[in-house]
Amino acid sequence: MTTSAPIYIQDLNAICSLGHGMTAIAAHLFTPSATDFGGMSEQYSAGKPIYLSGAPSTCTLPADTPLAFHSRNNGLMYQTFQAIKDSWHAATASCAPTRIGIVVGSSNSGIEQGELALAKLHATQALPAGYLYEQQEYGSPALYLKYLLQTSGPAYTISTACSSSAKAFISGARLIQAGLCDVVLVGGSDALSQLTVNGFMSLEAISAARSLPFSANRSGIHLGEACALFILSRMPSAVELRGWGESADAHHMSAPQPDGNGAFASMSQALHKAGLDASQIDYINLHGTATAQNDAMEAAAVSRVFPSQPWAGSTKSLTGHTLGAAGAIEAAFCYLTLTAQNQRLPAHVWDGVRDSRLPELRFVTDATRAHARYVLSNSFGFGGSNASLIFARV
Repeated sequence: MTTSAPIYIQDLNAICSLGHGMTAIAAHLFTPSATDFGGMSEQYSAGKPIYLSGAPSTCTLPADTPLAFHSRNNGLMYQTFQAIKDSWHAATASCAPTRIGIVVGSSNSGIEQGELALAKLHATQALPAGYLYEQQEYGSPALYLKYLLQTSGPAYTISTACSSSAKAFISGARLIQAGLCDVVLVGGSDALSQLTVNGFMSLEAISAARSLPFSANRSGIHLGEACALFILSRMPSAVELRGWGESADAHHMSAPQPDGNGAFASMSQALHKAGLDASQIDYINLHGTATAQNDAMEAAAVSRVFPSQPWAGSTKSLTGHTLGAAGAIEAAFCYLTLTAQNQRLPAHVWDGVRDSRLPELRFVTDATRAHARYVLSNSFGFGGSNASLIFARV
């Protein structure tokens, strides 16, 4: 059982294909069946339409933002932060700037700015006047928030592919528990880009339509974009970050370890740190990418850790795979699940065709009613970078 100081979520906000802000997202998260949160697009794949779930935001930055921070990714973070600005000022009012931390996850940062600049260079033999290399550096998201919030404590970006922003939670909690910070802003942001689309297309991991996690008919991911930011501190609140676990497969650069041992380890560690038995988990937000290998290994690992079969589901058919933001946006869904007043869980949206080769999981349906107290969220990245988070309703 953990003896470390508890870590609580003071406030949060998010943007994804389900909406801009927690109220809009909640309205669609629990009743998703009638709506398609995305559509076919050639924006990043000329001549080959693919299904994308974009974020409904202009992603604009204030006019006085330094040019080095101009990117759609940072615009997503700025727009997301506005709803928690007052809570942030209240939480940090008595903190020294050196005691305030920032840890965010992103897999492509502002790479779209680099893509646009290269396209301009190819067409005109000159880079555009508004381009700086700093716009696409991986550290840009955290450095931008540090500039925006005028902090001087630890500020860094984690980029471990699809586990990036789940690991940002873990790093932020450790900064507080180590006595280095009193308040930490954590989360993740990833905007759609041509590099991302082309990369997954080259791996033949892109579905021709909306993804179908764990279905016998699954054919790969569909991509999305999102941002979610959270204020963490020791101050008690409605939701606690109760436990976490991490592991590394060291199996393959892009494929998970087939037996699911890495995923098994991260979930087991999270339960141990949370001081919980597997039977106490009420809901699992599965990583559930709808690729053949990920779903197979995750189903195997979950069935080993949770023989009692709690409710489970993947929300990536709603948001698309948001890569470095996936851990954060799905943590936001866990928060909404724990604080929901209508005893609903996020439905697992798919075609209902089970894959007989996979261990059977207990998927949430539109009719499922449950009042969750403990939820677990999985994030598994390229290179076997695994992270599992457990949140608790206080």
